[in-house]
Amino acid sequence: MRTDISKINESTPYTGLTEGLQIFAGGTTKYFNTGEWRNNTPVFHEDKCKQCLLCAPVCPDSCIPVVDGKRGEFDLDHCKGCGICVKNCPFGALEMKEGIN
Repeated sequence: MRTDISKINESTPYTGLTEGLQIFAGGTTKYFNTGEWRNNTPVFHEDKCKQCLLCAPVCPDSCIPVVDGKRGEFDLDHCKGCGICVKNCPFGALEMKEGIN
């Protein structure tokens, strides 16, 4: 029996969860806000950003939107706070702050 993962939430009884809580379908992160897992939050300083876009492709959760060739604010609903983007920014336009903002 397959569980419809789009219907899993805090109120789902254990009998409605997937075996081992494993999900093998693609594109499922849009159903779950995993940003609450992070201990650190990235901060974007737009005034320092040169729009080189070196940060966007290294984000493992695709939390840095790029629209019309320009990066936008972080998608904090899904950002885990890993800091890879911060280490990849050569202009100091990104920094990590402790805590969930």
